[in-house]
Amino acid sequence: MIQPITEQLMQLIRDGESITVEFKESKRAITKDVYETVCAFSNRDGGHIFLGVKDNGDIIGVEPDSVEKLKKDFVTAVNNENKISPALYLTPIEYDAKGKCVLYIRVPSSQEVCRCGGRIYDRIHEADIDITRHSDDVYRLYSRKSGGCFVNKVFPVFGVADLRRDLIERAKNMTRSRVDNHPWLLMSDEEIMRSAGLVLRDPVSGQEGITLAAILLFGTDQLIMSVLPHHKTDAIFRVFDTDRYDDRDVIVTNLIESFDRLMAFGKKHLNDTFHLDGVQSVSARDRILREIVSNVLAHRNYADAFVAKFVIEKDRIFTENASIPHGYGALRPESFEPLPKNPPISKVFREIGLADELGSGMRNTYRYTKMYSGGEPQFSEGDVFRIIIPLRESATATVGPRDPGAADGAKNEPINEPINEAITLTASDRRILSAIRENTRITRRELAELLDLGESTVFRAIQKLKAAGVIERCGSNKTGFWRIR
Repeated sequence: MIQPITEQLMQLIRDGESITVEFKESKRAITKDVYETVCAFSNRDGGHIFLGVKDNGDIIGVEPDSVEKLKKDFVTAVNNENKISPALYLTPIEYDAKGKCVLYIRVPSSQEVCRCGGRIYDRIHEADIDITRHSDDVYRLYSRKSGGCFVNKVFPVFGVADLRRDLIERAKNMTRSRVDNHPWLLMSDEEIMRSAGLVLRDPVSGQEGITLAAILLFGTDQLIMSVLPHHKTDAIFRVFDTDRYDDRDVIVTNLIESFDRLMAFGKKHLNDTFHLDGVQSVSARDRILREIVSNVLAHRNYADAFVAKFVIEKDRIFTENASIPHGYGALRPESFEPLPKNPPISKVFREIGLADELGSGMRNTYRYTKMYSGGEPQFSEGDVFRIIIPLRESATATVGPRDPGAADGAKNEPINEPINEAITLTASDRRILSAIRENTRITRRELAELLDLGESTVFRAIQKLKAAGVIERCGSNKTGFWRIR
């Protein structure tokens, strides 16, 4: 007699499919997609597979006379490196669930990258995605498995001389906010870059070069876009025109000046109300902005093309950025265990006074949000990391972009930046623009094939978008990229 299913496993079934739970019917045979799920779970955070359960969670059971064959076929396949590589030693467990037989497979997260039939699968939300042909996703997966860091990617063709001398000098001066006689003040540019871990040796070629982190921190805009064309932070103020926005700043520059522009954007649109911290007057607004801005810049997963956002609405501020999660769900300061996402960027931010020690940001954000709005911030970790700061109505009630021609005391009317406003976009135009946002290196021919449009239609739409200043082509037609304005 088979053992009854545990309450813990039943709860997983009741909760439905997720990034770590998958249902398969497999009544008489194990289908190919079961092994794809095994591979995806192994490459991500592990997971639970239930055979004999429909996608909606209904338990239909596997056929009793097929149970032994299913178990044998599964064990044989996952131990065959031609099917699953490296081989996985997993065994289905037979349970009785509501009088029906369910096979349960627990898949642990592997320390190595797993392949199924020579393909690499990753688990994204509730789907198993074949990422074999997506080099950035594969690179990110190998980095995650090796404990590596995407921003440590080395570019041997570039050196310290290719970075902005003025930004490095500014960073040296900013260190005085922490220590009057900071060691960087007596170092050369090369010495600073090496001490910060921004010059490394490529493990494949053996050549030395500056890292992606160095370029993001101190590179020219042109250099940054040449190595990371999807780099962008979108700052939006949306209080009056809630369908679109009242003000916007699309930021595609280095991280130090990005920090300045995001701080300025927040100060422009949020009132600085009076607060006492003990006997000291403090700007709770500025303290909150500093923490969430440094977080969205320093802890972003730069391998992901997801556009980072900093949004101010009537009753909240929220930020979103791509992340390599160490868990999923809400975070609380009493149980939060900080883990560095981009150590070299975080180190530079600490040295120049844009951030504090790892883990202090959440505590500070809680403290100053309670001062500023009386509420509590929300932190949510996943493939997208989110912070939500509740606001009182008074925070945005009397601020916002003002018509420069209005007289003093005139009503503070919201205005829109002329981004995408001068033209009317057709459905095809919007599809093309969306595809370019997803892949800034896509060509016109690839757009036509992807969207099933004529090349002439794509050509006219691109000319229209370029003429309106919405997009710009950088480099050649074959090897260049699109810049979204």
